[in-house]
Amino acid sequence: MRDDIPSRPETPPAVPVPGPGEATTRRRVLALGAVTAGAVVSIRPALAQTTGSVLNCEIPVPDITRAGRYIDADGNVVAAGTKGAVPPPGRPFKGEDVKRALNGGMLPGTTADSNRAYVAYIRRLQRGTGGFTCFASLQMPRG
Repeated sequence: MRDDIPSRPETPPAVPVPGPGEATTRRRVLALGAVTAGAVVSIRPALAQTTGSVLNCEIPVPDITRAGRYIDADGNVVAAGTKGAVPPPGRPFKGEDVKRALNGGMLPGTTADSNRAYVAYIRRLQRGTGGFTCFASLQMPRG
């Protein structure tokens, strides 16, 4: 073969033609991929919004049915003026503040004694008590 004559280009490999069932399967896979990608795009903002709302939820101390009562050192709701108990805070605590306090921080506007009492009260919240849903949401792991 001579060097000055260009060689003939090779023919491209044959592309297999899908059978009747294969084309349908590929379309389904592509459609599922498109639906799945849309779901991921929709779910991520929803999770971010959920996380944000959990941190902005509120926990009243004590709940509104026992407003005006004091909180003792163990987190129990007691009569106003009970010796050793602390008065209720002036407003509910935000989820973000409670989460920080549950991890060893301080609730805003509290002393060491009132913080300890309020955190004990919050840890004892039960279903049906104001603030329970917020507290339960703070306990759920986030991804």
